[in-house]
Amino acid sequence: KESVMSRPASSEANRSIPSHFRQLRACLLCSLVKNYEQFRRDGCDNCEEFVHMRNSPDRIADCTSSSFDGFIASMKPTGSWVAKFKKIDDFVPGIYAVGVNGHIPDWLEYELKRNGIPYVPRDGTLNPNSSLEDEEEE
Repeated sequence: KESVMSRPASSEANRSIPSHFRQLRACLLCSLVKNYEQFRRDGCDNCEEFVHMRNSPDRIADCTSSSFDGFIASMKPTGSWVAKFKKIDDFVPGIYAVGVNGHIPDWLEYELKRNGIPYVPRDGTLNPNSSLEDEEEE
């Protein structure tokens, strides 16, 4: 099943690559790294449908983090074992964080669950609510 958030690779991949390295932030949902101005201008190329960061400083603050580890340059995500391992193989080509410190806001986690989209925390931890929900369903 194809991810709802997947996007085909396009010639507009350069728009996802940071134009400078000041004020870099990583999306808490997909780990795409862009500078603040790019998130403000374009939103998140993978997640905009749900997070609506474009022209929203509050959403950018809630849904991105300036605290992240390392970079992965993923120019052909569908053919990359690294992209598959990091669960970014369905996303647009770009620069991704190896790990992002922080968690998405509760309202976004609810929205994802409502749409049947699993949340994969980008900080290497398990989804803190998934084990509780699984136990409640049993």
